[in-house]
This record gives sequence, C-alpha cells and structure tokens, in this order.
Amino acid sequence: MLHSLLSGDFPRSKPLSAVLLLILLGLATTPFIFDGSQPLNTAAKICIFIILVVSYDLLLGYTGIVSFAHTMFFGIGGYGVAIALYGSEPSWSLLGIGVASALVIAILLALLIGLFSLRVRAIFFAMITLAVASAFAILASQLSDFTGGEDGRSFSVPSLLRRSFRPFEDDFLGVTISGKIIAYYLLFLIAVVLFLLALRVVNSPFGRVLQAIRENEFRAEALGYRVVVYRSLANCLSAGMATLAGVLIALWNGYTNPDTTLSFTIMVDILLIVVIGGMGTLYGAVIGATLFILAQNYLQVLMGQVSEAAAEAGIPLLPQLFHADRWLLWLGILFVLSVYYFPTGIVGKLRSLKP
Repeated sequence: MLHSLLSGDFPRSKPLSAVLLLILLGLATTPFIFDGSQPLNTAAKICIFIILVVSYDLLLGYTGIVSFAHTMFFGIGGYGVAIALYGSEPSWSLLGIGVASALVIAILLALLIGLFSLRVRAIFFAMITLAVASAFAILASQLSDFTGGEDGRSFSVPSLLRRSFRPFEDDFLGVTISGKIIAYYLLFLIAVVLFLLALRVVNSPFGRVLQAIRENEFRAEALGYRVVVYRSLANCLSAGMATLAGVLIALWNGYTNPDTTLSFTIMVDILLIVVIGGMGTLYGAVIGATLFILAQNYLQVLMGQVSEAAAEAGIPLLPQLFHADRWLLWLGILFVLSVYYFPTGIVGKLRSLKP
C-alpha cells in the first residue's frame, strides 16, 4: 500500500525518512501539541507552501523551466475565492464556483503562456513570465472596484470553517474543536493528497518525459516527443496546483490582497525553498518549506531572546549582533551556508548519508 501511495518514490534514506515522518507527525498533531494561534497559523502556512513549492518544482526541478509568473497563479486562486464570496452569504456552492473559475482562468492563461512563449529559450521565457506577472499584479492593484485594490477583499467563509463554529460541547484531548481546527485539517488533508498526486505525476511516463526534456530537449524531440506540448502541459499542471494553494491561503486568512499572494517577495521565497530543499525532488519542498517558514516565524523571536540573555550576562557585542531587527541578515547567512554545505539541497545531502 505504501508503495502505491508514494508511487514507488521512497525517500531512499533512513535520515530523510525520519525527518519527513517527524514533519508529517508535527503537522498532523499541531492543534493538540501547541497552544495559541501562532503555531496553528505557522503549520497552515507550511502546508500551503509545500503545495506551492511542489507545483513550482514540477516546472523548475523536473522540466527545467524557469518561471517568474508562479505567484500570478497563486493570486488567481486567492482572488477567485475572494471575489466569489465577497459581499454574499458564504456557501459551498459559491466557493465551488470561485475555485472552478480560478482554475479555468489559471490553466487557460498558463496554456497561452506556454504555447506562445515556451518556444523561446531559458532567460527569454523567464523575462516573459516576469512581465506577465508584473502586469497582472498592477491590474489587481488598479481594478479596485473588482479586486479591492491594495486593500484586497475580505470575506466570510462557510460556517463549518469559522472559529465560532463548535461541533462538540466537550473538548477532545483537551482541545476545543472549532471551525478553525476543522479548516486546518481540511487544509492538511488537501496538502497531503496534492503531494501524493504530484508524486504520481513525476513518476509516471509523463513525468519521465519531462525529466528527459530537462536533461536534453533536443534528444527528447529527436525521439518523437513534442517538447512544446509537454512543457505546456507541465505549465498548466503547475498553474493548477499553485491556484489551489492560493485558494487555501485565502480561505485560511479570510482575505486576499496583493501582498499575500502576488508579491514578488513570495516568488523569491519559493526559489529559496526549492534550492534549500533540493531541486528535482518533491521531498525537498516539504523540508525546505518547513525550515523556511519556521525561520520566518520564529528566528526573530529566538534572536531577541539570545540578545536579551547576552545583555543580562554583560557579554559585549552579542546583544547588538543578535538584535531581533537583524533577523533577515541571519536568515540570509543561513541560506548562504545551506547552499555552500548542501549544494544538492538538504534532501540530496540526507540521501548521501549512510543509512
């Protein structure tokens, strides 16, 4: 059964298997282990970014396509839900319409970009996608009557997913089950299903062709494979997964704006996570997203505690060096060190260790 679930693509390393199992158990039990809203929000963001990074790795790691338009599809998913539910009584039917509309728009747009742009080489395609994504972000900001402009759109979710919803009177394992907990486990389940589907894709004959194109597109074309068609299909598949990730982050936050889905900073984060985890391996998306989101949310707090402890101990220089405002500097240093010591990503390093 496990062989079928993982499509025969096992971690192939005991240390890697242990890390992945730890992450899975941590995400599955977060509401029962940690108190407060921040750990739950962090775990939800990890699940969403795992989907988003997996969808991008289908392009970069498995097909060799460098695209800067991924956050555009992320934003389409978020705005699709927000526009469908904004100003209306929230219902599952409206939510379904919003999700379906976003998927159709994203896939059609990805198909158009693929058919008209994937014939050009490497950096030229990347520049085209950057231009399209920038134009989309500008439109989302300027069409304020439709998208809410810079403020975005806030909306209500179906009652089952609201924090005020209480399906049970008594606590379960000391935790009050609310609509927010239900929303988290729905998000977690969708993330697991999409990850397993992505594993099935990359280990299918279609996925093998994508890897052949990545390694040598001229040889793949000589063997009779239509490179542009396969790349376009990969672009559509990747766009669809990124759109679903945008749907999930919108439902979790209850709002969508350019900063949460369309920001180029998110695109940079995706690239960093892919490199940290390891390109061309979906398990790298899991480890990279987990480490990166944890660093984003807790590195500043940890540095603040170190700075205060060093100040109380009277240690010179350390309080200024580890001041909480310098967390981005240390995050950059950690990224440089990870690239230096793990050139094939964390997954590549763990797989090279002896079992």
